[in-house]
Amino acid sequence: MPADDKKLPQERAATDKAVADFLGKVAAAPKPMPSGAVRGRLIIALDATASREPTWHRACQIQAEMFEVTASLGGLEVQLAYYRGFGEFEATAWVADARGLARQMTGVACLAGNTQILRVLRHALAETARRKVNALVFVGDCMEEDVDRLCQAAGELGLKGVPCFMFQEGGDPIARQAFQQIARLTGGAWCPFDAGSADQLRDLLRAVAVFAAGGRAALVDHGKRRGGLALRLTHQMGGGR
Repeated sequence: MPADDKKLPQERAATDKAVADFLGKVAAAPKPMPSGAVRGRLIIALDATASREPTWHRACQIQAEMFEVTASLGGLEVQLAYYRGFGEFEATAWVADARGLARQMTGVACLAGNTQILRVLRHALAETARRKVNALVFVGDCMEEDVDRLCQAAGELGLKGVPCFMFQEGGDPIARQAFQQIARLTGGAWCPFDAGSADQLRDLLRAVAVFAAGGRAALVDHGKRRGGLALRLTHQMGGGR
């Protein structure tokens, strides 16, 4: 039986509301700068410590859809960043196709280690200093760092106009508080997702990809065409002005 089917109705409703609220915050985030022929740029940062392996595999299967839904908006460039093991942090080259990103993701094995979210935020700052980054997605389940230092880096990203969209797997309260603060300081959003639901992760990644490529108007149009959670977002926005 799928994990979602085991939930009580009120639990499913709470999760749906959290995801819908998140998508609403995506729509309200600062718009990417007009790019003309320049592709939107999105950093996807993943906790690749041992507990994250199932979600890593789901993200590998889902990632191609981000390129599909943004093709008509001029395309998307994605960079994969991850940490794992004993202080290991890696960021790949920017890619503009699903095959390239898939090759990079499938070559990574998850290893036990501590979180390095500060390195993720500082990396995003360095990248946007070279060329504008339209959004950062982070997927993780815990936080083991100095929250004040995280907030300092998040505030700097906010000043640069790089919203962070923090996807939290599980219910760790320390991680939740930190992720929410990072999201608030950058003008992004925090959202929990169900470890057993690939559909939730798929919808969230597609939504942020569309935002990174085309801004709020593109996200509204995406919701009208694709339905589901994205369609609920358009209702929250008053029908897509």
